[in-house]
Amino acid sequence: MTINPDNIILFEWGWFRVNATIFVTWIVMFLLTFGSWLVTRNLTSEGSLSRWQNLLEVLINGINDQIREVSRQEPRIYLPFVGTLFVFIAMSNLMAVIPGYIPPTSSLSTTAALALTVFFAVPIFGITQRGVLDYLKQYFQPTFFMLPFNVIGELSRTLALAVRLYGNMMSGAIIVAILLTITPLIFPVIMQALGLLTGLIQAYIFAILAMVYIASASRAHEELERKEDR
Repeated sequence: MTINPDNIILFEWGWFRVNATIFVTWIVMFLLTFGSWLVTRNLTSEGSLSRWQNLLEVLINGINDQIREVSRQEPRIYLPFVGTLFVFIAMSNLMAVIPGYIPPTSSLSTTAALALTVFFAVPIFGITQRGVLDYLKQYFQPTFFMLPFNVIGELSRTLALAVRLYGNMMSGAIIVAILLTITPLIFPVIMQALGLLTGLIQAYIFAILAMVYIASASRAHEELERKEDR
């Protein structure tokens, strides 16, 4: 049984190749885009709200509360990025209930791509909030000689994000595959349910860690100023 979707080639023409990871990612993106259009096309602020609008507002309010709690800042600027990360990863993992479906998050290429978006989002948000010079100054704290170590720290946490999500999703798929060969009736169902819960938790953890990294880049100057005032 092939667990890594990168190894499943669905279409190949010369150098152009589409594997299961890319194909399933396109499906998830399409479902999210189409579902967003369906939910938001009849939004209203008066009268009774539809069940889908209620669900959407609960989701957005929940993400806003988490961003505000982590960053201590207004969540409006961070919501599109962090919310998209959470919804995409959660949707990718929850669709694992479909027979034959392999989550794109069980591919290291997908988790690495998601981690890279966070890697580039951190300086973008940091520079937007603080300016170029003030943001770059943190890499020389507390002394100039800490520059290479601070850069390595940025790279290592990006690697940790990718490997953590990939490892958890991959290990869950392997455990279910093993249980299917040993006890094909009861335990795989239980493990599948636990896998869905794990998928949601992993989506939450990934989004929260991304917000922590972004918030640390945006608030570092405030903490430094408080220390200097003391």
